[in-house]
Amino acid sequence: MLKKLLLSIFASSVMLFAANVGDLSSVKTLKIDRDMTKMGKSCVECHAKETPGMVNDWKESRHGHVGISCIDCHQVKKDSPMATQACPGVKGTDVYISLLVTPKTCERCHPSEVKEFQESGHGRAGLQVHAKDGMQKLMNHFEGADNPHTKGSAEATGCMQCHGKVVELGKDNRPTAETWPQAGMGTIYPDGSVGNCATCHTRHKFSIAEARKPAACSSCHLGPDHPDKEIYDNSKHGHIFNAEGNEWKYDSAPDAWEPGDYRAPTCATCHMSGIGDLKTTHNISRRLKWNLWAPKSNLRDGGLDNAVKVWKEEGKFSKGNPVAGHPDGSVAARAEMEKVCSSCHSTLHTKNFFEMADKHVILYNESYFEPAKKMYDELKAKGLIAQDPWTDEFHKVYYHLWHHQGRRMRQGALMNGPDYAHWHGVFELQQDIRELKKIYEHRMKTGKID
Repeated sequence: MLKKLLLSIFASSVMLFAANVGDLSSVKTLKIDRDMTKMGKSCVECHAKETPGMVNDWKESRHGHVGISCIDCHQVKKDSPMATQACPGVKGTDVYISLLVTPKTCERCHPSEVKEFQESGHGRAGLQVHAKDGMQKLMNHFEGADNPHTKGSAEATGCMQCHGKVVELGKDNRPTAETWPQAGMGTIYPDGSVGNCATCHTRHKFSIAEARKPAACSSCHLGPDHPDKEIYDNSKHGHIFNAEGNEWKYDSAPDAWEPGDYRAPTCATCHMSGIGDLKTTHNISRRLKWNLWAPKSNLRDGGLDNAVKVWKEEGKFSKGNPVAGHPDGSVAARAEMEKVCSSCHSTLHTKNFFEMADKHVILYNESYFEPAKKMYDELKAKGLIAQDPWTDEFHKVYYHLWHHQGRRMRQGALMNGPDYAHWHGVFELQQDIRELKKIYEHRMKTGKID
C-alpha cells in the first residue's frame, strides 16, 4: 500500500515537472552560465573603489547572486538618446552606457511587472502633472514666484520627487540638475519609457523585502493631503505592525508571501501581493473601487488608464483619461480586495466594514463636495472669485475642503484610520462648508469680493 502511494506521488511529481519545463529528453547539454563578462567584472572592480556603497548593495542583491552586473543594466546601444562614454572604463571602446536605467531595461526580465505598473495610477503619476496647466502654474508661478535665478527648484525638490520629472539630458548625454536625481514614481525618460522601479526597490539592492514594508510607500503617501502612512499607523493593522513588524518574514517568493509570514497587512499586502488565490500585481490601482484622490470620488469604471500609451504613441501628455483600475471595473476591484481581507477576517466583518466606509465616501460627495462645487461655480460665473485664487478666501477653503480634509476623510474611512475619517476629516469639513456658505451668501448679496 505504501509502495503504491509513493509510486503515485512520484508519477504526479514527474508529470508536474514535465508540465512546467517541457520534455528535456532531447537536450544533450544543459548549461547555466552565471559568469560575468570581462567588462562586467571591470565595472564592479572599479566601483568597489569609487562607490563601495553601490557595490555592497549589489553584492547583497538577487542580481548579484546570479551574476547580473552593472553593465547588464547600464549598457545601451550607440544610437540610444542616453548613450555616453563619459565613464573612463568604457571610453574608446565599442561599449556605451547610460547613468539612467529605464523600465525598458527592467522589462527585458520583468515584462509582466512593467506592463502592470504602466496600467496603474503609479504609471501616470508624472504624466498627469505635466498634463495639467494648473499644476505647472502652481509649481512655477505661485510657488516658484517666477524667479529666474531659481527656476525649477519647487518641482525638482518637491512635487516631482514623488510624481516624476521628464528627464532632460545635457553635456555628454548626462541628466541635468533640474531633472535628476529624483525618485519620482512616474519618471519619464528620453527613450520614451515611463516609470521608476527603484522608487520602491531602491538601487542597487532592489530588495523585495524593502518594497513590502510601509516605509517604501511613506516617502510619498504622507502629509496633510494624503497621510496614508499616518492613517495606517492609526489603524489596528498599523498598531500590530508597529508592535511586532520587525519580527516578520519579508523575503518570501512572489505569490508565496502569506499570513504567517506576517500577522497584519502592510500596504503591499493589500494592494499588490499574491495572497490566497490572487496573483501578485504591480498595478496598485487594480483592487481599488473608488478614486479617492480626486475632488469628487467616482467609481473606477473607466477601464485601463491609457496615459502611458498616449505618451508612447503620440509623445504628448494626455488629458481626461479614465482613472486606472481593474479591467473589469469597480465591482471586480472590490471583490479582489475582499479576497485579501478574507485571509484574516470573516465575510461579515469585511462586508460590514466596507458598507460603512463606502457610505462615508458618499457622505463626502453628496453633503460636502457637491454643494461646495456648486457655490464655487456660481461665484466664478459672476466674477466673484479673485483673479489670483490664492488671495481668495473662498478658493482657499474650497481647495482644502477636497484636497486636504476631503482626502483624509475618505482615505481614513477606507483604511480604518478613525482619527483621519473624523477629526482630521469630516469634523473639519463640516466647518469648511459653513465657512464657504457664509462667504458665498455675502458675495451673492453684495456682488463684491471683500
